[in-house]
Amino acid sequence: MTDLIAKTAIDRRLAEIVSPVIEGLGFELVRLRLQGGRHPLLQIMADRPEGGIVVDDCAAISTAVSAVLDVEDPIEEQYTLEVSSPGIDRPLTRLKDFDVWEGYEARLETSEQIDGRKRFKGILRGTEGDEVLVEIEEKGEMVTIGLQFDWLSDAKLVLTDELIEEMLRQKKADGTLDETKFDEIEEDDDTNSPDEEI
Repeated sequence: MTDLIAKTAIDRRLAEIVSPVIEGLGFELVRLRLQGGRHPLLQIMADRPEGGIVVDDCAAISTAVSAVLDVEDPIEEQYTLEVSSPGIDRPLTRLKDFDVWEGYEARLETSEQIDGRKRFKGILRGTEGDEVLVEIEEKGEMVTIGLQFDWLSDAKLVLTDELIEEMLRQKKADGTLDETKFDEIEEDDDTNSPDEEI
């Protein structure tokens, strides 16, 4: 079984090099993509196993990964390294992600057509063996289907109010969200808006 962390051969080679470094810092590699062009871009998404990564964490990962890539030198031309968090509407790249995010809405894409379609959108219902279970609407009713994990070419969460609420709850619980650092919203008592004539 493969995962969706690294799709191409060069991505898989790079993932083999950087994964031990990222894991050594206490994080997990979520996704890696090398995008070609005149100025190649190496995108790395990482997260803590329990979730919650901040800008300083990304900087530490970038420094450590840069050092090992300088030694291994797997990319011949100059490139830009970008390290980021998976974001709220995160990609689902490992089988376990579909269990972790059970109950949330996701978009899944398969490499081959399944019953005449390649794109599926629905509520994740976990996994069963090597299958990802997703509840979709079909002919006006909700049905749960199983898609082999190996069939997937892409999968990510859909940004919903429920997902945002869960992320905020997690950030409050782990202390990465400090509401005292937010500015208060000032309410203007002036009833004239700037573009109204007086």
